[in-house]
Amino acid sequence: MIRLLILAASVSLTLISCERTDPLMDYKQEMREFVMSISQYSKSLHPGFIIIPQNGIELVTTTGEEEGDAHTGYLEAIDGNGQEDLFYGYDKDDKATPNSSNSYLRSYLDISKREGNSILVTDYCSTPAHMEASYTQNRLNGYISFAADHRELDNFPTYPEPIYSANSHQVTELSQIENFLYLINPENFTTKSDFIQAVNATNYDLVIMDLFFKDGTEFTLTEIEQIRAKANSSSRLVIAYMSIGEAEDYRYYWQTTWDRNPPSWLDKENPDWKGNFKVKYWLDEWQIIIYGGEDAYMDKILAAGFDGVYLDIIDAFEYFE
Repeated sequence: MIRLLILAASVSLTLISCERTDPLMDYKQEMREFVMSISQYSKSLHPGFIIIPQNGIELVTTTGEEEGDAHTGYLEAIDGNGQEDLFYGYDKDDKATPNSSNSYLRSYLDISKREGNSILVTDYCSTPAHMEASYTQNRLNGYISFAADHRELDNFPTYPEPIYSANSHQVTELSQIENFLYLINPENFTTKSDFIQAVNATNYDLVIMDLFFKDGTEFTLTEIEQIRAKANSSSRLVIAYMSIGEAEDYRYYWQTTWDRNPPSWLDKENPDWKGNFKVKYWLDEWQIIIYGGEDAYMDKILAAGFDGVYLDIIDAFEYFE
């Protein structure tokens, strides 16, 4: 009887696994095509719009392997790559990333860099010596970096002061940036005005932020133009964060009925981030929420006047593989 129960459980788990994965599907290529479609759509409406996928760096080669050829179509569709935990934070915040993991990631990042793309690295470290080492090592490798002392990305690090590589350049292109701020969680700010004033008091060349304030209201075209001004009166780029590999139950598109009757593209909740759910990103029903559909996320970002988009959960293909 016990053996039968174990067998039944095994069959059940196999069926669940088969429902989620398809051995004939190339999950990496599906994500490449999704990113390329977002790029084509947004650049057709806003020439010069910046596309930066974060993580999932294996997509830069045709095979997803280090020795694979550069995937020309994908690399031409994007303007940069974002990478977390390159020198610090891979296993634990404020801890150096193992050399093997660092070398592995850099082998792919350098492929993208050689194709003319900018590399934006976010290291999670809080010890001043580690933050300094992060900035130095990234610069030596030709990467632009941000040492975040809160993984929640909800603050302005107090070190270094002034910020690393501060300058008074007028920044209008991604290739011109020398530093950036990653501040996508505005929960510590009372009002949008407080948030804008706080960013205006800095000289970061690029700001990655959320389209929405904590109360769910969108930042407007006028407000994004205000954020574009640096403290020294020069200009910066403003980039919108958007997750395309997970759905978030606190976003405007979420429907309460999905808790009881989830759509076909919605998968399991991410155990590390409550309210974030894996999605079958290759399905049209999810993609039209992101771009091209009525009230689509990308259209809101474009209408608000952002200079580009920072695409997260690109590595969702790992979950399905």
